[in-house]
Amino acid sequence: MTAKREHGKTERKLVATLTHACEEAKYQLPGFEWLTHRVDYQHFPQSLVVTWIFDTSANLSKALNSDAKQLMLELTATALAEAEVVTDDITQHVDFDSEQECLRTHNGDWKRRLRSTTTRH
Repeated sequence: MTAKREHGKTERKLVATLTHACEEAKYQLPGFEWLTHRVDYQHFPQSLVVTWIFDTSANLSKALNSDAKQLMLELTATALAEAEVVTDDITQHVDFDSEQECLRTHNGDWKRRLRSTTTRH
């Protein structure tokens, strides 16, 4: 199988397993809105980052200072394992953000924000 084809297969698995994690989290995390991932398959899996996005910075802060942070890490780890992605330290592959911060700093342009951000939490 070609590398490009293998990357496509991995991407489809990631989308499916992360969608499941997202749907599960919506019922358990107040203020949680959605999640996304970014990856450079030339540097995979090291480059993979899953970003959990909340509505407000206040709700994000509450989540990060509670058991919710561990839940998000566990849901991410499970999703990656189900997609057959092996990582050493899940915390290196998870980021957190809010719609409020994106609006404030990038005028709501998530594509630009995600390109310019690094793990902050």
